[in-house]
Amino acid sequence: MSAAPARQAPVGSGLMTLMVMAVFSTAGAIHYQTPMLAQMAADFQASQARIGWVATLSFGGFFVGTLLLVPLGDCFDKRRLVLAQMLGVMFSLLAMAWAPSLEMLALAAFMVGACSSVSHHVISLASELAPPEVRGRTVGTILSGVFIGILFARLAGGLVASHFDWRSMYMIAAGMVLLMSVAVFARLPAAPPKAAPRLALLFGSMWRLWLDHPRVRRAATIQFLIGVGYGGFWATLAAMLLQLHGLGPTAAGLMAIPGAAGVLISRAAGRWTDRSGAAPVVKAASLAVIAAFAVFSFAQLSIIAVVIGAILLDAGLRAAMVANQTLVIETSPDARGRASTVLMVHVWGGNAVGAWLASMALTGFGWLAVCGLCFAAAALALVIGLRSSAAGAAPG
Repeated sequence: MSAAPARQAPVGSGLMTLMVMAVFSTAGAIHYQTPMLAQMAADFQASQARIGWVATLSFGGFFVGTLLLVPLGDCFDKRRLVLAQMLGVMFSLLAMAWAPSLEMLALAAFMVGACSSVSHHVISLASELAPPEVRGRTVGTILSGVFIGILFARLAGGLVASHFDWRSMYMIAAGMVLLMSVAVFARLPAAPPKAAPRLALLFGSMWRLWLDHPRVRRAATIQFLIGVGYGGFWATLAAMLLQLHGLGPTAAGLMAIPGAAGVLISRAAGRWTDRSGAAPVVKAASLAVIAAFAVFSFAQLSIIAVVIGAILLDAGLRAAMVANQTLVIETSPDARGRASTVLMVHVWGGNAVGAWLASMALTGFGWLAVCGLCFAAAALALVIGLRSSAAGAAPG
């Protein structure tokens, strides 16, 4: 009789709050730069093309960190990895604040991105501690902290840079991470791996995971296709607003507010996943993204179409992420870190491919071509989900 309460204790409200705050403090680390790049360029007397390397390397660092560091959670104690990467984020943010040259700033941005993948360790740890019947809700709650952290970073970066300077923002951010690192050290429980694979075989086993688990493969493919639309929209938003409505970067930055609908939808998506499984959540999410680009096609007529579309797009993407993340970590309980890596590599790959394809479509054919491209990708994601359901499989 005493086993049940012990099972519930690790996911009490205090520990859940700690994990949410930990991902909040680190998730936005690569997003503070978004409204501050122009100020950075002015400080270093750099062109927009050169300052663009700061953003490119920060996102590239996150991709590398996801690919190389997240799988280590299946080999080492996740608590130690979380602490190590949070300290890495803190020192890298300080390096950005003190960077004497653009080259050093870009290198520090790469390190910030790589260490910011710590949120995936926290998600894996939370899913291990949570009972199966509330695992989706738990993942959704942690992802809410990620999404709020990203929104906070985009808004705070602009406000602090306007009233002080961009270096001050990175000093403040480093202080936040330091405080959370102390709390994590004091409260986060140890989480040694249950069946640690040999380190030399770790990365090859991710390929086997993709091949051997159809549900993981479907979840990753669907998330890639939805990511095409997300990356395509945000890569072309500023240019579209300028072309169609004569609006500048401030308006593009404010789109982060309606685009933060995923913060509100994450826990609800997690509860739905707990009740009904991932399949209906992912299909509804795909329909939301399809609807988003149908609405975006009216952007030339009214800016309201852009606002409504941004809400639908973010809600669809985040709901799919919650359901698919829950699915892949349940599919392979002894390889949660590697399963999360497979999924997130597809997420970021979809964002990158979508940004590239949409940029070419906008340049060559205009905004409606972007809408058509992203609509088609989301429709394909829906078809994959419907076909797997028709075949009696549990789609991701």
